Amino acid sequence: MKNVSIENFAILDFEASSLSAASWPIEIGLSWLANGQVQTWSSFIRPDPAWDLGDWSSQSAEVHGIPLSELEDAPYAAEVAEAFLNVVGRRSLVSDAPEFEERWLSRLLRTTRHVKSSSIEDFDAVSFAVFSGYALDMLYETIERHPAPHRAGPDTARLARGWLRATALQEPE
Repeated sequence: MKNVSIENFAILDFEASSLSAASWPIEIGLSWLANGQVQTWSSFIRPDPAWDLGDWSSQSAEVHGIPLSELEDAPYAAEVAEAFLNVVGRRSLVSDAPEFEERWLSRLLRTTRHVKSSSIEDFDAVSFAVFSGYALDMLYETIERHPAPHRAGPDTARLARGWLRATALQEPE
């Protein structure tokens, strides 16, 4: 994978109602590298009528800081799903928590006619396959120096900034 451009990938993150099996996404974030810069798109998600509002976790809300009332004026889930598909385009998806992101992406996409979601690759696996040596060290140092804010857009941008730093330092093959 060393010859694959990191610009072919987009980092996906969700904030959710809880961590239970019945949880649903409340915020989506996507970041990628384009022309030597980090690009980020994110959106709150109004709960779909089919989602169980009883699955709202006050503990999760404390972590991400998004009150349920904030979602009342958010775009509808189906609108967010369509926007996501337009933004992600042909990029391969990557996450630092693929199991959770796959579940929430699937739940989001089921609100539209796009029921099949693509698989999400592990951030570490992609990073180790694309970068090596000092560049890889600096990727993780960049991430570690900036704690995760637990918001979908900023969380993905944090990881993408690690990729950007590694890209600048990667030795040519």
